[in-house]
Amino acid sequence: MSDTTHEQLANVVHELPSIVECKLCQDNNHGPTSYNGSVHSPLAVIGEGPGGVEDEYGVPLIGPSGQLLDKALWSVGVTRDKIYTSNIIKCRPKGNRTPTVDEGQFCANAWLDQELALVKPKIIIALGSVALKYLLAPTARITKDRGKWFSTKYGIPAIATYHPAYLLRLVGKDLVKAKWEVFYDFTAAVDKCKELAPDSGLKSEIIPDLLELYASRKNSRLDKA
Repeated sequence: MSDTTHEQLANVVHELPSIVECKLCQDNNHGPTSYNGSVHSPLAVIGEGPGGVEDEYGVPLIGPSGQLLDKALWSVGVTRDKIYTSNIIKCRPKGNRTPTVDEGQFCANAWLDQELALVKPKIIIALGSVALKYLLAPTARITKDRGKWFSTKYGIPAIATYHPAYLLRLVGKDLVKAKWEVFYDFTAAVDKCKELAPDSGLKSEIIPDLLELYASRKNSRLDKA
């Protein structure tokens, strides 16, 4: 994959604010978030939508949920700089509510489809219900379909697991059980990824500090707000 992919994705990101029909984009002061990580990776992680920290920085999953995700991926030999991370929804809904299925369909049809067509990952990990409903079916349920492989409309195999934000709300035995389930799901995804792309490196020597890495983007977004 050449650096042309970076340029094409940059064009996609540049066009994000131009969707006048998108109410979420109209209501957002900072503008849409984009992606982070490597466009060369065979592994893509797709979350739901930006929270407050992500909205400020302009990239997905770098706040408390993202930091928990970093630790979980590290346990299976993955760091975020070596994989591609994006969201179904690009703009934070008011009140930080969960995006609706219709909002997910609208936004992902417009932008995520273009991203994945350019990146062409071998494996997708869907984090949470919103990602699962878009990538599998609106009737899908994370409690029922978590940990099961399915084929996306892109022809890319995917597996769903709990969103780290869900884990942050759990305590006690429920938390321990859910963490192990996420670990098994991530392990399955990494194993299949290495099978399909055996020469790909998925882990750096340390967990990158994404808040530091994207600090300049945060400052730029806050200046424009």
